[in-house]
Amino acid sequence: MAYSINKVTLVGNVGNDPEVKTFQNGNKVINLSLATSERWKDKETGEMKSNTEWHRIVIFNMLLADIAEKYIKRGSKIYIEGQLQTRKWQDSNGVEKYTTEVVLQNFRGELVLLDKSSDNAFNSVEESNNKLKDIKDTPHKEIRNELENLEDDIPF
Repeated sequence: MAYSINKVTLVGNVGNDPEVKTFQNGNKVINLSLATSERWKDKETGEMKSNTEWHRIVIFNMLLADIAEKYIKRGSKIYIEGQLQTRKWQDSNGVEKYTTEVVLQNFRGELVLLDKSSDNAFNSVEESNNKLKDIKDTPHKEIRNELENLEDDIPF
C-alpha cells in the first residue's frame, strides 16, 4: 500500500493584510503571507540568532475566507493547516516560474485566530465556557417548553 500525506501545519504572524479576490460566481480567494520564526543561542559566540521563513497562504474555503477577510490583519497570530501545492506561471517576460503555496481547499484546512482581541467577534475561551455552562444549567423542562412553542411553516 502506497499512502502519502500532504499536510502543512503552521503557527505564525501574518505579514500583510489579506488580499481578497472575488470571482464572478461570488466565491472568494484570500492570499496572505505568514512568517514563522525561530530563535537560538549560537554556541560559539553566545549571541542570539534568529531565522524567519515566509510562507504564501491561499484560502479557497468559503467559510475560512470570510473569517480571514473580516478578522485577520497584518501582525495577527494564526494557526493554519493546509496542503502544499506548486503552480507554474509566466512572468511579464514570458519566463516560466514556480510558486509553492500552502492551500486551504474547499471543505479542507483549518484556520484558528490566536490573538485575543477586543474587536474580534470570537469570544475568549472562558466566555464560551460560561455560555456552555449556562446552557447546561438550563432546566430540561424549560428547553422542552421553548421547543413546543416554536411555530414554523415546515410542511412535514
